[in-house]
Amino acid sequence: MLTSLMHRRLNWKRLAGLGAFGLAGAGVAIWGSDHWVESVAAKYCHETLDQAPAMPVALVLGCSPFIGSLKNLFFEYRMDAAAQLYRSGKVKALIVSGDNSTKEYDEPTAMKEALMKRGVPEQAIYSDYAGFRTLDSVVRADSIFGQKRFIIVSQRFHNERAVFLARQRGLEAEAFNAKDVPAGTGVKTHLREYLARVQAALDVTVLQTQPKFDGPPVVITQK
Repeated sequence: MLTSLMHRRLNWKRLAGLGAFGLAGAGVAIWGSDHWVESVAAKYCHETLDQAPAMPVALVLGCSPFIGSLKNLFFEYRMDAAAQLYRSGKVKALIVSGDNSTKEYDEPTAMKEALMKRGVPEQAIYSDYAGFRTLDSVVRADSIFGQKRFIIVSQRFHNERAVFLARQRGLEAEAFNAKDVPAGTGVKTHLREYLARVQAALDVTVLQTQPKFDGPPVVITQK
């Protein structure tokens, strides 16, 4: 009986030790990935139009236009920023890239319609329906749309990761930061970003991840 209790205590100690080691490892991975992404991308993420460089094309990263029955402020502010960038003359065309995995869910079309309501002409908007992940959107801007220089539009935390992914692929990407949402509104999104940065670090190192879909080339004719 005594021997059995001692074995149980030893097993619990081992499990506790392994758990603590695992948590420490996860913490290091999260901190390291976050620091790497930010150190690579921060200087390329611009807050104002004056800071943003002129580029041939902007890549606008998608998200759902609604959260339940409410407008998604991440979406609204991204569309505002993209339209502002276009109207300023900094870019001549926009690629709207997002998820269209089902017939009922179509981020690129929602983005295109929102931009047209903000005064962007339809002929200046190109849709990427296979932007299922940020990595897919960034890589396809080059492989499908032939753009090695572009400016990314999203919130700063997202822009940093997108620019990181692009720069690790040898693409000359910069970013224009859309307005962020109030702190209480975007807590879950910001927390998920830490894990997304770990994934991004793995994607460009160990995994060498490629976009889910390829496709025929799309020529952007705006000059």
